[in-house]
Amino acid sequence: MGVGGRRPYGVKTLGVEKGLAQCRKCARLAGFRDEIKEQHPGYHCLPVPALGDLRARIVIVGLAPGLHGANATGRPFTGDFAGILLYQTLYRMGLSNQAQSVAIDDGLILQGCRITNAVKCVPPANRPTAAEIRLCAPYLEEELARQPAGGIIVALGRIAHEAVLRALHYPLRAYRFAHGARHVLADRVLWDSYHCSRYNTQTRRLTEASFVAVFEAALREVP
Repeated sequence: MGVGGRRPYGVKTLGVEKGLAQCRKCARLAGFRDEIKEQHPGYHCLPVPALGDLRARIVIVGLAPGLHGANATGRPFTGDFAGILLYQTLYRMGLSNQAQSVAIDDGLILQGCRITNAVKCVPPANRPTAAEIRLCAPYLEEELARQPAGGIIVALGRIAHEAVLRALHYPLRAYRFAHGARHVLADRVLWDSYHCSRYNTQTRRLTEASFVAVFEAALREVP
């Protein structure tokens, strides 16, 4: 049964992520990918799979692939601005073997963590609709169902925060998003951070110190 008492719809059949590359459930997102592929034939332009061990004790959940980042390279937060601070932080925390992620074949290896997104396809203007988030939810639900009990989830932004709660069948109203917020769930802990986007860092809504502080606090809880 799911954490919230219902059967996880994303794990009715194990290995739902195996069909990710062929997924076209969201007509708007699939059409947008096709348009970008015509403009940039060398881009990945498919749903972007997660990176890292499926049973990692730390799972980082972002929003969606960046147009010229993960959508181009095929790996989360790789090749875009948001990935600069994220991978520097992971390296600093001992969760990655290198501080940069620029291409899918650059030798980067995560150590004890996994990176995924609430939505696997690049959305126009980086804004998925509520329906698209729901349609993509089974992939995230399966990933979180495989995480060992006692694990840590770090949600980057409100949409990721809410996607995690829905995947685990928790009411949104009981767990408010806030940077640095810590939410104790039944068998794991959810930490919130502002997304490491260019907008958030350039406006100083998110600083390197405040971002690192969330990961330092989260890591202290890893069994």
